[in-house]
Amino acid sequence: HLGLIPANEAAGPVSADSMIARLADAVTLGVDLGRIIEIANTAPLPTRPKLTPGGARHLPQADVRIAIARDAAFGFYYPDDLDAFAQAGAELLPFDTLTDRHLPEADGLFIGGGFPETHLQALSANTSLVTEIRAVLAAGKPAYAECGGLMYLSRSITWRGQHCNMAGVVPADTVVGESPQGRGYMLLEETGEHPWPRHGQASPDDRDAIPVHEFHYARLSNLADNAVFAYRVKRGNGIDGRHDGLVCDNLLAGFAHQRNTAANPWVERFVAFVRSKRRPSGP
Repeated sequence: HLGLIPANEAAGPVSADSMIARLADAVTLGVDLGRIIEIANTAPLPTRPKLTPGGARHLPQADVRIAIARDAAFGFYYPDDLDAFAQAGAELLPFDTLTDRHLPEADGLFIGGGFPETHLQALSANTSLVTEIRAVLAAGKPAYAECGGLMYLSRSITWRGQHCNMAGVVPADTVVGESPQGRGYMLLEETGEHPWPRHGQASPDDRDAIPVHEFHYARLSNLADNAVFAYRVKRGNGIDGRHDGLVCDNLLAGFAHQRNTAANPWVERFVAFVRSKRRPSGP
């Protein structure tokens, strides 16, 4: 589907292990490993990350819990971005959108990219979960959704003659076509409607454009006229060719895939936003 088989769906003759074995054979037959090692030995060593006396990186005590969709429908995550959640003081609680009836008890919600269109029936049939997601987001729980997550949170998804209702949080319907609607590197700039705190960063007018990327055959239709966007698209397509990042109460959802970097610390900003919206416990 779309020419991609993500690792979380690969099995049998296309499993990750079999692919790695094929690549290893190709390298053995076609690459002069001795020469590569010889050249590599002339390069300076990279700077090592600071370690605690016990030999592990110091992580802050987690004071925020964020539920994250991780299953066959949603699997587009970067390991270093997930590591950044721990560095920011957040614990990730995985859940399965296909089989789990309820969300983990958490302060926020993160639904990344994937292929929800290939799991339409199962996603739609899990009414207990989509009803709960709709309710908690309507109540103001902070959430972030990328691409497939945006599609899942829309009112419905239509693909190859199938039409199924989804969570209905985003005021639009998703239509998946047979050709790319957005593919490649993007550049975004904030509109001033972005809900996440900036923590000492320069104002949006003073920042360079944010580098991200997109890969989607989906588009949104019947989008509400009063939609609020967090980003203007300087390069790429996004939601409508000019904007990306719908803001719906405390939800930010768009087609762009972000990377957590020094120039774009989106994980730290999102965790700080979740922390700021967390309701105090106790009486």
